[in-house]
Amino acid sequence: MATGQEPVTPPEQEQRTESPAAPAAPAAPEPEDRAAELDELRDSWRRALADLDNLRKRHAKELERVRGEERARTAAAWLPVLDNLERALAHADADPSAVLKGIETVRDQAVEVLRGLGYPRHEETGVPFDPTRHEVVGVVDDPGAEPNTVAQVVSPGYGADGNQLRPAFVMVSKRQE
Repeated sequence: MATGQEPVTPPEQEQRTESPAAPAAPAAPEPEDRAAELDELRDSWRRALADLDNLRKRHAKELERVRGEERARTAAAWLPVLDNLERALAHADADPSAVLKGIETVRDQAVEVLRGLGYPRHEETGVPFDPTRHEVVGVVDDPGAEPNTVAQVVSPGYGADGNQLRPAFVMVSKRQE
C-alpha cells in the first residue's frame, strides 16, 4: 500500500488469527487458596470482635471512674453543710434565736450547693402556672390573683429548663366565676 497506512484486518479474521494457546477466562481458585482466604477472614473477624469487646470493657471502666469522681465531688460539696448542721446541734442549748439564725444560714448554704450542682431553687408566686415547673397540690379562690397563676408555694422546686430535680408544689388560683 502506497498510502502509508497499515492494512486493517476485518474482525472475523482477527479472531481466527489468535493463537490457540491464548488464556481463556481466569481459572477458579484452588481449594487451598479458598481455605487460606477463609482462615484469613475468620482471623480478621475474631480480631474485630476482640477489639470491640476491649472497647466495651474500657468504656465501662471509664464510665465507672467518671461516676465515682462525680459522686465524690457531690459528696464533698455537701460536707460543709453537714459540718454546720452539727455545729448548730451542738449549740441547741444556746439562745433559740441564735440557733434559728444558724439553721437558716445552713439552709441557705444547702440551697447554694444545689444551685452550684445545676439545680437552682424556684419558689415564685404570681407567675402563670407552668406544668413543666409546677405540680398542683391544691386550688384556692383568690379574688386578687389572676386565674391559673401560682398563689402559694407549698414546697420549692429545684432545677431549670429540662434539668429539673423536683417541680415546685403549688396552690393555683382558680378561675373567677
